[in-house]
Amino acid sequence: MGPGALERVVGLVAELEAFEVVIGLPRSLSGGEGPAAVKIRDTAAQLDVLLKKASSEVELRLVDERFTTVTAERMLRERGKKGSKRRAVVDQAAAVVILQHALDFERETGNPPGRPL
Repeated sequence: MGPGALERVVGLVAELEAFEVVIGLPRSLSGGEGPAAVKIRDTAAQLDVLLKKASSEVELRLVDERFTTVTAERMLRERGKKGSKRRAVVDQAAAVVILQHALDFERETGNPPGRPL
């Protein structure tokens, strides 16, 4: 995340009165965590500190994001997005897939998605 990005997230949490933030956790195919997952956990911890400073009681949840980029690529390809146009929006589409999976899981099981930070 670029400079100020976490502060923007804190602002959006307040503006939207969010009660939960879903964060994609990159795992290997075997389910292990590598350097990318460590970086995400560190960023999530920084966000948690900023949210607490802002008196926000929002819960941060880490959700497995394996295969979401593949799913997003397929979805964009099926919708006719070509080459560079598809690559430009694949991360955004993957974020939508992560959130949709989290919402579907919660609706189907009655349990919150992923794991708390």
